[in-house]
Amino acid sequence: MPTSRRSRGTRLPSPYLKRLFMREDAVLDEQYPFNLPWLGKDFVLELSTPVTILVGENGAGKSTLIEAVAAICGFDEAGGGNGYRPVDHSRAVDRSGASLASVLRASWLPKVTAGWFFRAESFFSVARYLDEAARDANAAPPDFLSFSHGEGFIRFFEERLSRQGLYLLDEPESALSPKRQIELLRLLHSIQISGGAQIIMATHSPILMAVPGARLLEIGHRGLADTELRQTEHFKLYRDFTEDPADFVRQAMHDDR
Repeated sequence: MPTSRRSRGTRLPSPYLKRLFMREDAVLDEQYPFNLPWLGKDFVLELSTPVTILVGENGAGKSTLIEAVAAICGFDEAGGGNGYRPVDHSRAVDRSGASLASVLRASWLPKVTAGWFFRAESFFSVARYLDEAARDANAAPPDFLSFSHGEGFIRFFEERLSRQGLYLLDEPESALSPKRQIELLRLLHSIQISGGAQIIMATHSPILMAVPGARLLEIGHRGLADTELRQTEHFKLYRDFTEDPADFVRQAMHDDR
């Protein structure tokens, strides 16, 4: 059962989490995640829009940064919100997100305790946990699992993201068709306009990167930098494919990089 915890609401629009920065007493070494190229004593991430989108190649540290924010917020590393512990990962080898959180500090205005950490790979376990928790409380289970994987994702997003809070989405497109991604795009756009919630999302999807007005940040060897959709490698790759699929595939088969 999730622990009972009253969420402190606010009339102020998002973003609520304003800034992430390095602790003055932080000790960094050569082990992951402390050796990430964008991480250093001067690391600062300003969060200025309701929706912030992180892009970059695998291994750049997007998910680790999302996990660190989740840990700072008190969300479970396997996914969920405050008080939810859907998966036993006490013996997990990889705790890089929690390690990164230990050297970071957060600035809030105001501090919002409600929210959710969405991880695609643990959605089944989290959804089943929510059903069991509802039954234990003699309530109707949300039942996200009686639908297709993608439909379950969308129902979950529609139900959760309608509430005030901080929501962390780690590659939510993994089970979504392009049409379903557009549905999520609309939902994120409405949040960006209303400021009723705050979203920090890591994605590889050019569709989800296109949220109007959202801040798009690329994480790479040179650090974190503002970018635009058409400047991302993801967009360029999809553009080249759609312009001439046959030629794209032909070149890809002979690309030794």
